[in-house]
Amino acid sequence: MAGEPASGPPDQGQGRHRPLNALEDSYHLVSTAGSILTLLCAALFIGWLGRMRDNARALSGEPPRYSGIWVYVSWFVPLANLWIPRGIVADIHHKSAPGRKLPVVVNVWWALWLVGMVTGVGLMYEGDTDDVIARAYHGVTTLLVADLAVVGAAVAGILVVRALTAVQLVHIDGQLRTPGGDPLKETVRAFDRD
Repeated sequence: MAGEPASGPPDQGQGRHRPLNALEDSYHLVSTAGSILTLLCAALFIGWLGRMRDNARALSGEPPRYSGIWVYVSWFVPLANLWIPRGIVADIHHKSAPGRKLPVVVNVWWALWLVGMVTGVGLMYEGDTDDVIARAYHGVTTLLVADLAVVGAAVAGILVVRALTAVQLVHIDGQLRTPGGDPLKETVRAFDRD
């Protein structure tokens, strides 16, 4: 294959490894940085999702479809991770904006996430960075599809965060509005009367 060193893949089998070339060594650094960034983003997203779920319950007065633990564990439980996280997002939207259609970006985000999960390291492939490097020499198309899907899912995820947050802010703003229109002015007027 083009680009692969004549000595073969990094993992030579039976516990033997060849020295990495500069590109492969760089990939280890990029992979480590990407893993740290992914964990940070995942923690922030799941924390945000938990708060949004609590807000939706408070705004609607209805219990959530899934119990609270599922916000956190649904991402890791095999088979459940294929539909429950999207279901939590959909439930948040339906409770925050009753009667409004689920934004298309939610389904785009989830479809891209599933494609990335199925084609990348995860459901279909397990392995360390050396295994991914070896796959890059022989199956780069699958890696590119997985990476593009995950990047697309990340961008769509940002749009999901913005869409759900906006829906809840509109709902909260609607509850705060008074007949006079501006809740802050009405609060100030109430204090002025005292």
